[in-house]
Amino acid sequence: MMAQLLSEKNIDPTLDLEGEIRRLKKEMNAVILAHYYQEGELQDIADFVGDSLDLSRKAASADADVIVFCGVKFMAEVAKILSPQKLVLVPDLKAGCSLEDSCPPADFKKFREAHPDHIALTYINCSAEVKALSDIIVTSSNAEAIIRQIPAEQKIIFAPDKFLGSYLIHKTGRDMLLWQGTCIVHEQFSEKALVQLKARHAKAHVIAHPECPPEILRHASFVGSTSMLIKYARENAPDEFIVITEPGILHQMKKNNPENIFYDVPGQDGACAWCNTCPYMKLNTLEKLYLCMVNKAPEVTVAEEVRLQAKRSLERMLEMSVAVNR
Repeated sequence: MMAQLLSEKNIDPTLDLEGEIRRLKKEMNAVILAHYYQEGELQDIADFVGDSLDLSRKAASADADVIVFCGVKFMAEVAKILSPQKLVLVPDLKAGCSLEDSCPPADFKKFREAHPDHIALTYINCSAEVKALSDIIVTSSNAEAIIRQIPAEQKIIFAPDKFLGSYLIHKTGRDMLLWQGTCIVHEQFSEKALVQLKARHAKAHVIAHPECPPEILRHASFVGSTSMLIKYARENAPDEFIVITEPGILHQMKKNNPENIFYDVPGQDGACAWCNTCPYMKLNTLEKLYLCMVNKAPEVTVAEEVRLQAKRSLERMLEMSVAVNR
Protein backbone atom coordinates (compact mmCIF):
# COMPACT_ATOMS: atom_id res chain seq x y z
CA MET A 1 0.00 0.00 0.00
CA MET A 2 1.29 3.45 -0.93
CA ALA A 3 2.31 5.55 2.05
CA GLN A 4 0.05 8.53 2.72
CA LEU A 5 1.66 11.81 1.74
CA LEU A 6 2.01 14.61 4.26
CA SER A 7 -0.15 17.62 3.37
CA GLU A 8 -0.12 21.31 4.32
CA LYS A 9 -2.92 20.85 6.86
CA ASN A 10 -0.79 18.24 8.67
CA ILE A 11 2.27 20.47 9.10
CA ASP A 12 3.00 21.26 12.74
CA PRO A 13 2.64 25.07 12.99
CA THR A 14 5.57 25.19 15.44
CA LEU A 15 7.90 23.43 13.01
CA ASP A 16 11.07 25.27 12.00
CA LEU A 17 10.48 24.91 8.26
CA GLU A 18 13.79 26.41 7.18
CA GLY A 19 15.70 24.21 9.59
CA GLU A 20 13.82 21.12 8.41
CA ILE A 21 14.41 21.97 4.75
CA ARG A 22 18.14 22.30 5.39
CA ARG A 23 18.14 18.99 7.27
CA LEU A 24 16.29 17.24 4.45
CA LYS A 25 18.61 18.75 1.87
CA LYS A 26 21.62 17.24 3.59
CA GLU A 27 19.86 13.91 4.20
CA MET A 28 18.75 13.62 0.55
CA ASN A 29 21.94 15.06 -0.96
CA ALA A 30 19.75 17.59 -2.71
CA VAL A 31 20.36 20.95 -4.37
CA ILE A 32 17.66 23.62 -4.13
CA LEU A 33 17.20 26.00 -7.05
CA ALA A 34 15.06 29.15 -7.12
CA HIS A 35 14.17 31.40 -10.03
CA TYR A 36 14.41 35.18 -9.65
CA TYR A 37 10.59 35.42 -9.72
CA GLN A 38 10.10 33.27 -6.62
CA GLU A 39 9.14 34.69 -3.23
CA GLY A 40 12.10 36.09 -1.29
CA GLU A 41 12.06 33.37 1.38
CA LEU A 42 12.48 30.70 -1.30
CA GLN A 43 15.31 32.62 -2.94
CA ASP A 44 17.03 32.98 0.43
CA ILE A 45 16.97 29.26 1.24
CA ALA A 46 18.07 28.13 -2.23
CA ASP A 47 21.60 27.00 -3.05
CA PHE A 48 21.41 28.81 -6.38
CA VAL A 49 19.21 31.66 -7.59
CA GLY A 50 19.09 32.53 -11.28
CA ASP A 51 17.29 32.18 -14.59
CA SER A 52 15.98 28.83 -15.77
CA LEU A 53 18.84 27.64 -18.00
CA ASP A 54 21.61 28.79 -15.68
CA LEU A 55 19.95 26.96 -12.79
CA SER A 56 19.63 23.72 -14.76
CA ARG A 57 23.28 23.86 -15.77
CA LYS A 58 24.31 24.42 -12.14
CA ALA A 59 22.14 21.48 -11.12
CA ALA A 60 23.71 19.25 -13.77
CA SER A 61 27.20 20.02 -12.49
CA ALA A 62 26.30 19.79 -8.80
CA ASP A 63 27.26 16.69 -6.81
CA ALA A 64 23.64 16.01 -5.84
CA ASP A 65 21.21 13.12 -6.21
CA VAL A 66 18.09 15.28 -6.04
CA ILE A 67 17.18 18.58 -7.72
CA VAL A 68 14.45 20.62 -6.03
CA PHE A 69 13.35 23.32 -8.48
CA CYS A 70 11.45 26.31 -7.12
CA GLY A 71 10.18 27.70 -10.37
CA VAL A 72 7.68 26.55 -12.98
CA LYS A 73 7.30 23.14 -14.56
CA PHE A 74 9.14 23.78 -17.85
CA MET A 75 12.22 24.83 -15.88
CA ALA A 76 12.21 21.59 -13.92
CA GLU A 77 11.81 19.71 -17.21
CA VAL A 78 14.99 21.33 -18.51
CA ALA A 79 16.79 20.14 -15.38
CA LYS A 80 15.50 16.62 -16.00
CA ILE A 81 16.49 16.73 -19.67
CA LEU A 82 20.05 17.68 -18.72
CA SER A 83 20.22 15.41 -15.62
CA PRO A 84 18.08 12.34 -16.36
CA GLN A 85 19.73 10.26 -13.62
CA LYS A 86 18.65 12.69 -10.89
CA LEU A 87 15.33 12.89 -9.08
CA VAL A 88 13.72 16.24 -9.96
CA LEU A 89 11.10 17.62 -7.57
CA VAL A 90 8.91 20.74 -7.64
CA PRO A 91 6.91 22.28 -4.79
CA ASP A 92 3.75 22.52 -6.93
CA LEU A 93 3.19 20.66 -10.21
CA LYS A 94 0.45 23.16 -11.12
CA ALA A 95 3.08 25.89 -11.46
CA GLY A 96 2.90 26.23 -15.22
CA CYS A 97 3.52 29.04 -17.70
CA SER A 98 1.20 31.04 -19.95
CA LEU A 99 3.75 30.90 -22.78
CA GLU A 100 3.89 27.13 -22.52
CA ASP A 101 0.07 26.98 -22.45
CA SER A 102 -0.11 29.15 -25.58
CA CYS A 103 1.84 26.59 -27.62
CA PRO A 104 0.33 23.09 -27.44
CA PRO A 105 2.66 20.47 -28.95
CA ALA A 106 0.09 19.11 -31.42
CA ASP A 107 -0.65 22.59 -32.77
CA PHE A 108 3.03 23.47 -32.97
CA LYS A 109 3.72 20.25 -34.88
CA LYS A 110 1.05 21.18 -37.46
CA PHE A 111 2.48 24.69 -37.71
CA ARG A 112 5.95 23.32 -38.40
CA GLU A 113 4.62 20.90 -41.01
CA ALA A 114 2.87 23.79 -42.76
CA HIS A 115 6.23 25.62 -43.08
CA PRO A 116 8.76 22.89 -43.96
CA ASP A 117 11.33 25.40 -45.30
CA HIS A 118 11.61 27.12 -41.88
CA ILE A 119 13.76 26.13 -38.93
CA ALA A 120 12.24 26.54 -35.48
CA LEU A 121 13.92 28.76 -32.91
CA THR A 122 11.98 28.23 -29.73
CA TYR A 123 12.14 30.24 -26.54
CA ILE A 124 13.00 28.09 -23.52
CA ASN A 125 9.60 28.96 -22.00
CA CYS A 126 7.85 25.97 -23.56
CA SER A 127 7.12 22.32 -22.84
CA ALA A 128 9.61 19.48 -23.28
CA GLU A 129 7.45 18.22 -26.16
CA VAL A 130 7.73 21.54 -28.02
CA LYS A 131 11.47 21.59 -27.38
CA ALA A 132 11.61 18.14 -28.97
CA LEU A 133 9.86 19.54 -32.07
CA SER A 134 12.31 22.46 -32.32
CA ASP A 135 15.69 22.91 -33.98
CA ILE A 136 17.32 25.36 -31.57
CA ILE A 137 16.24 26.53 -28.12
CA VAL A 138 17.05 30.12 -27.16
CA THR A 139 16.87 32.28 -24.06
CA SER A 140 16.19 36.00 -23.82
CA SER A 141 19.91 36.57 -23.23
CA ASN A 142 21.32 34.56 -26.16
CA ALA A 143 18.56 34.68 -28.81
CA GLU A 144 19.92 37.69 -30.69
CA ALA A 145 23.44 36.23 -30.95
CA ILE A 146 22.10 32.88 -32.12
CA ILE A 147 19.87 34.46 -34.77
CA ARG A 148 22.86 36.36 -36.15
CA GLN A 149 24.64 33.02 -36.74
CA ILE A 150 21.85 31.67 -38.94
CA PRO A 151 22.32 32.27 -42.70
CA ALA A 152 20.28 35.19 -44.01
CA GLU A 153 18.50 33.04 -46.58
CA GLN A 154 17.26 30.56 -43.95
CA LYS A 155 13.62 31.15 -43.00
CA ILE A 156 12.87 31.10 -39.27
CA ILE A 157 9.90 30.30 -37.08
CA PHE A 158 10.12 31.94 -33.65
CA ALA A 159 7.89 30.59 -30.88
CA PRO A 160 6.09 30.97 -28.57
CA ASP A 161 6.51 34.62 -27.48
CA LYS A 162 5.42 37.10 -30.15
CA PHE A 163 6.69 40.11 -28.18
CA LEU A 164 10.17 38.67 -27.67
CA GLY A 165 10.07 37.67 -31.34
CA SER A 166 9.13 41.18 -32.50
CA TYR A 167 11.90 42.65 -30.32
CA LEU A 168 14.41 40.29 -31.96
CA ILE A 169 13.15 41.21 -35.43
CA HIS A 170 13.77 44.85 -34.51
CA LYS A 171 17.27 44.06 -33.20
CA THR A 172 18.44 41.75 -35.99
CA GLY A 173 16.43 42.83 -39.03
CA ARG A 174 15.38 39.21 -39.66
CA ASP A 175 11.89 38.56 -40.99
CA MET A 176 10.74 35.73 -38.72
CA LEU A 177 7.39 33.95 -38.66
CA LEU A 178 6.04 34.44 -35.14
CA TRP A 179 3.90 32.16 -33.02
CA GLN A 180 1.29 34.34 -31.28
CA GLY A 181 1.97 33.53 -27.61
CA THR A 182 2.44 36.03 -24.77
CA CYS A 183 3.41 36.13 -21.11
CA ILE A 184 0.38 37.08 -18.98
CA VAL A 185 2.62 39.14 -16.69
CA HIS A 186 4.64 41.13 -19.23
CA GLU A 187 1.71 41.93 -21.51
CA GLN A 188 -0.17 43.57 -18.61
CA PHE A 189 2.13 46.49 -17.84
CA SER A 190 0.45 49.87 -18.22
CA GLU A 191 2.12 52.36 -20.56
CA LYS A 192 0.16 55.18 -18.92
CA ALA A 193 1.45 54.23 -15.47
CA LEU A 194 4.97 53.90 -16.85
CA VAL A 195 4.87 57.38 -18.39
CA GLN A 196 3.62 58.79 -15.08
CA LEU A 197 6.44 57.08 -13.20
CA LYS A 198 8.99 58.44 -15.67
CA ALA A 199 7.60 61.95 -15.18
CA ARG A 200 7.87 61.67 -11.38
CA HIS A 201 11.33 60.05 -11.47
CA ALA A 202 12.96 61.63 -14.50
CA LYS A 203 16.48 60.51 -13.59
CA ALA A 204 15.59 56.84 -13.11
CA HIS A 205 16.87 54.18 -15.51
CA VAL A 206 13.97 52.39 -17.21
CA ILE A 207 14.91 48.72 -17.58
CA ALA A 208 12.65 46.06 -19.09
CA HIS A 209 12.43 42.39 -20.02
CA PRO A 210 12.02 41.76 -23.79
CA GLU A 211 8.81 39.79 -23.19
CA CYS A 212 7.09 43.18 -22.80
CA PRO A 213 5.03 44.66 -25.68
CA PRO A 214 6.73 47.15 -28.05
CA GLU A 215 4.86 50.14 -26.61
CA ILE A 216 6.48 49.39 -23.24
CA LEU A 217 9.96 48.58 -24.57
CA ARG A 218 10.20 51.87 -26.48
CA HIS A 219 10.41 53.67 -23.12
CA ALA A 220 13.29 51.52 -21.84
CA SER A 221 16.89 52.69 -21.66
CA PHE A 222 17.97 49.04 -21.27
CA VAL A 223 16.29 45.79 -22.34
CA GLY A 224 17.56 42.40 -21.17
CA SER A 225 16.95 39.04 -19.52
CA THR A 226 16.42 38.72 -15.77
CA SER A 227 20.12 38.15 -15.11
CA MET A 228 21.06 41.03 -17.42
CA LEU A 229 18.65 43.40 -15.62
CA ILE A 230 20.18 42.48 -12.27
CA LYS A 231 23.67 43.02 -13.66
CA TYR A 232 22.70 46.40 -15.14
CA ALA A 233 21.30 47.62 -11.81
CA ARG A 234 24.43 46.43 -10.01
CA GLU A 235 26.82 48.07 -12.47
CA ASN A 236 24.96 51.40 -12.41
CA ALA A 237 24.61 51.68 -8.64
CA PRO A 238 23.85 53.78 -6.73
CA ASP A 239 20.87 55.10 -8.67
CA GLU A 240 17.13 54.85 -9.30
CA PHE A 241 15.51 52.24 -11.53
CA ILE A 242 12.05 51.67 -12.96
CA VAL A 243 11.91 47.89 -13.36
CA ILE A 244 9.50 46.34 -15.88
CA THR A 245 9.35 42.62 -15.23
CA GLU A 246 7.93 40.26 -12.60
CA PRO A 247 8.56 42.02 -9.26
CA GLY A 248 10.11 38.96 -7.62
CA ILE A 249 13.35 40.12 -9.24
CA LEU A 250 13.46 43.09 -6.87
CA HIS A 251 14.42 40.81 -3.97
CA GLN A 252 17.84 40.08 -5.47
CA MET A 253 18.25 43.62 -6.75
CA LYS A 254 17.70 45.06 -3.26
CA LYS A 255 19.99 42.46 -1.67
CA ASN A 256 22.76 43.25 -4.15
CA ASN A 257 22.45 47.03 -3.92
CA PRO A 258 20.41 48.23 -0.91
CA GLU A 259 21.39 51.82 -1.73
CA ASN A 260 19.50 51.67 -5.03
CA ILE A 261 15.88 52.82 -5.31
CA PHE A 262 13.54 50.63 -7.36
CA TYR A 263 10.09 51.38 -8.74
CA ASP A 264 7.80 48.77 -10.27
CA VAL A 265 5.09 49.44 -12.82
CA PRO A 266 1.35 48.81 -12.26
CA GLY A 267 -0.80 46.74 -14.58
CA GLN A 268 -3.33 47.88 -17.16
CA ASP A 269 -6.15 48.28 -14.66
CA GLY A 270 -4.14 50.68 -12.52
CA ALA A 271 -3.71 48.13 -9.76
CA CYS A 272 -0.66 47.86 -7.55
CA ALA A 273 2.50 46.60 -9.21
CA TRP A 274 2.46 43.52 -6.99
CA CYS A 275 -0.83 42.57 -8.66
CA ASN A 276 1.39 42.09 -11.71
CA THR A 277 3.05 39.02 -10.24
CA CYS A 278 3.16 35.64 -11.97
CA PRO A 279 0.36 33.52 -10.47
CA TYR A 280 2.22 30.34 -11.44
CA MET A 281 5.50 31.32 -9.77
CA LYS A 282 3.66 32.31 -6.61
CA LEU A 283 2.08 28.86 -6.24
CA ASN A 284 5.37 27.75 -4.70
CA THR A 285 5.70 28.37 -0.97
CA LEU A 286 8.08 27.45 1.83
CA GLU A 287 5.50 24.93 3.11
CA LYS A 288 5.22 23.25 -0.30
CA LEU A 289 9.01 23.15 -0.62
CA TYR A 290 9.20 21.31 2.70
CA LEU A 291 6.41 18.91 1.68
CA CYS A 292 7.92 18.01 -1.68
CA MET A 293 11.15 17.08 0.06
CA VAL A 294 9.40 15.03 2.75
CA ASN A 295 7.13 13.28 0.22
CA LYS A 296 9.70 13.11 -2.60
CA ALA A 297 6.85 14.36 -4.77
CA PRO A 298 5.66 15.89 -7.04
CA GLU A 299 8.33 14.46 -9.34
CA VAL A 300 8.96 15.82 -12.82
CA THR A 301 9.58 13.22 -15.49
CA VAL A 302 10.18 13.40 -19.25
CA ALA A 303 9.63 10.47 -21.63
CA GLU A 304 13.03 9.27 -22.88
CA GLU A 305 12.27 9.76 -26.58
CA VAL A 306 11.10 13.32 -25.91
CA ARG A 307 14.05 13.96 -23.60
CA LEU A 308 16.61 12.96 -26.21
CA GLN A 309 15.00 15.08 -28.93
CA ALA A 310 14.67 18.07 -26.59
CA LYS A 311 18.26 17.63 -25.43
CA ARG A 312 19.39 17.88 -29.06
CA SER A 313 17.81 21.32 -29.48
CA LEU A 314 19.20 22.48 -26.13
CA GLU A 315 22.69 21.26 -27.03
CA ARG A 316 22.49 23.13 -30.33
CA MET A 317 21.81 26.30 -28.36
CA LEU A 318 24.75 25.64 -26.06
CA GLU A 319 27.07 25.01 -29.02
CA MET A 320 26.04 28.27 -30.69
CA SER A 321 26.37 30.17 -27.40
CA VAL A 322 29.94 28.89 -26.99
CA ALA A 323 30.75 30.05 -30.54
CA VAL A 324 29.68 33.58 -29.59
CA ASN A 325 31.98 33.67 -26.59
CA ARG A 326 35.10 32.46 -28.36
